[in-house]
Amino acid sequence: MSDNTDLLAFVRARLAEEEGVAQEAGGDGWRCPAEAPGEVHDRTSGIAFVVRSRGYDRHIAYQDPARTLRRVETNRVLLDEYEEIASLDTDRPVQDFASGRAVGLGFVVRQMAAEHAGHPDYRVKWLPRFSHWGPSGAPGGQV
Repeated sequence: MSDNTDLLAFVRARLAEEEGVAQEAGGDGWRCPAEAPGEVHDRTSGIAFVVRSRGYDRHIAYQDPARTLRRVETNRVLLDEYEEIASLDTDRPVQDFASGRAVGLGFVVRQMAAEHAGHPDYRVKWLPRFSHWGPSGAPGGQV
């Protein structure tokens, strides 16, 4: 059995941090009006801020708080799905559907954690792993 509780807690904590930042920014959807290059507007069409160089305005508007909150929520759905079967995500999984699902979702959760590899609580053991599925020497698990 594998205990992936700490991995789940780490990713959930990072999502909570992102959620807090997005909420502090108002949780609004932002946009860049074509008639006002460099300006980023909030949902009321008020100017949230101005960045007049290198297309930063469009990039920042694309990363608006509302989009961040939606992404956090969809990531939590993945974490909930993984949490149900995380104990099956091992280095040597059984070759059944549930274990395959656990390994697949585990790969996704490890990728999510890897986004924060520079965080002091990140652990190298969470690096995404690639599992061989099938008898050794048989490509694609076929004998």
